Amino acid sequence: MDTTWLAQQLRGRTENLAALAVTGDPAATVPTCPQWTLRVLVGHIGQAHRWAAEIARTGEAAAVPDPHTADPGEVDHWRDWLIEGAAELVTAVRAEAPVWTFLGPRPASFWLRRMLHDAVVHHLDIGRTVGTVVEVDPVLAADGISEVLELLTAPGAEAVKPALAELRGSGQTIAVQATDCATGWRISLTPKGIRLDDSGAPADATVTGSAQELLTVFTGRSAVDSVVVRGDRALVEHWLAHTAL
Repeated sequence: MDTTWLAQQLRGRTENLAALAVTGDPAATVPTCPQWTLRVLVGHIGQAHRWAAEIARTGEAAAVPDPHTADPGEVDHWRDWLIEGAAELVTAVRAEAPVWTFLGPRPASFWLRRMLHDAVVHHLDIGRTVGTVVEVDPVLAADGISEVLELLTAPGAEAVKPALAELRGSGQTIAVQATDCATGWRISLTPKGIRLDDSGAPADATVTGSAQELLTVFTGRSAVDSVVVRGDRALVEHWLAHTAL
């Protein structure tokens, strides 16, 4: 995705989730992240943007921060604090020089895209916490699915997420298709690990739903019953069990 588009989306998404977050109870448990309260979730979002900005500025690794140590301040300060964090990241990504990522050196815009989709999913988390339906544009949701799958299938991903080793197979395939945009994905479980597969052969399982429904399932925010699964359902459940974020 274009860096300008990513920056615009991150700014807009952060403004929207910030406006929603301030309507909630800071002590409320986040249903989709039950180990966190709304305050901790807000702290994580702003903290993550600042952490990624430091990496983009220096190009070097930085210790992953503990969300429970983030201090977003009083609720009436949350909006400004969140928006400032997103702006700091956008400003830090000024060039496409390689920087540190957990999958090896990548262009700095890696962190814009990663933090954008982290914000999208957490916007959905905030919506569930405060009882408000959050809508995600199909193109943005589809890119979120693409980004997750690219991370999971990248060289070195098993070292970061050892559970992925359990997804080695003998060529089983899962086809995923969004019903509200012309985007689909095909996953293959090979002896050497999972791969994105662009072949046209029939899949062992197919998963269909709106891009937002698929995003929530593939990021562990909704049960598989919220989408349509045909074929080998156990294969899909096996995938989801070992790719949970």
